[in-house]
Amino acid sequence: MAKEHPTQTLNTPDRDLDQTLRPSRFTDFVGQAKVRERLELAVQAARQRGDVLDHALLFGPPGLGKTTLAYIVAEAMGVNIKATSGPVIDKPGDLAGLLTSLEKGDVLFIDEIHRMQKAVEEYLYSAMEDFVIDIMIDQGPHARSVRLELPRFTLVGATTRSGLISAPLRSRFGLVNRLDYYDHGDLERIVNRSAGILNVATDAGGAAEIAGRSRGTPRIANNLLRRVRDYAQVRADNHISRDVADKALGMLDIDRYGLDDMDKRILETIVHKFAGGPVGLNTLAVSVGEEADTLEEVYEPYLIQEGYLSRTPKGRVVTPLGRKRLGLGAGTHEPELGLDR
Repeated sequence: MAKEHPTQTLNTPDRDLDQTLRPSRFTDFVGQAKVRERLELAVQAARQRGDVLDHALLFGPPGLGKTTLAYIVAEAMGVNIKATSGPVIDKPGDLAGLLTSLEKGDVLFIDEIHRMQKAVEEYLYSAMEDFVIDIMIDQGPHARSVRLELPRFTLVGATTRSGLISAPLRSRFGLVNRLDYYDHGDLERIVNRSAGILNVATDAGGAAEIAGRSRGTPRIANNLLRRVRDYAQVRADNHISRDVADKALGMLDIDRYGLDDMDKRILETIVHKFAGGPVGLNTLAVSVGEEADTLEEVYEPYLIQEGYLSRTPKGRVVTPLGRKRLGLGAGTHEPELGLDR
């Protein structure tokens, strides 16, 4: 028997605060205009045909709305959604248990799909293409294959590292969309919407201050809003102005450019310990006391996008703009340092 997995249906009664801030309709979803338009069109077309929506792959940095869009798609199609993640599905039997519990048209959402076991992923191929899955029963001379017919369903996969998804799996997604970082205006709209849900007064300056330090990411914007709300509740009569937001975010060591303590530590370590770089990722990770994967996936994308850090064949280098943000001069590089990766 396949073991149970933590799954979520569309109408979960005890949603946490983060879920209450998530929009449930395309019209409420801010930003990602092209992705939203493509998905909305595909949903409308499928509903008009009375058909099941094509499988969809959503990829991009964390916190940009991949999970939210999966739930919006299910809501728009008028079907249930079950959610799990790649690392949770250990063996084919687990996947079979999930797939056979679906009804026609349902959405199966797999987060971090690139982390699925290879053996499990191969079972997805026939499930996605032919809506059947072959399971081996018993072992040795008594082993036999049992074919399970599946209802037509929609798989929505999400990943932060699309390059790790195999070509056979990727080719089976009919809708492939990349989510990009948000611009300042969209983040302001998100902050204002969330502030209304959280019942905290926010003026234009306060929303702009929070949006400007959110690193182009709605999840970070909502997290910062919660912390600023706490500050405003205790010290500012529950009203978020630019000055209140600045003081609250200052307490969190988040500067006006959205750089937090770890961002500055990374840049300062490269400048002061390695003469501005280049320095290898593993050496840098040891120097700042953080995992290399965390640096590469969480901190580096924003620093590179903003032009504070660059990757070279020999390692990471702090750019002149990065030095300027630290209040330093142009500096020099010592290429022979830290060439471990």
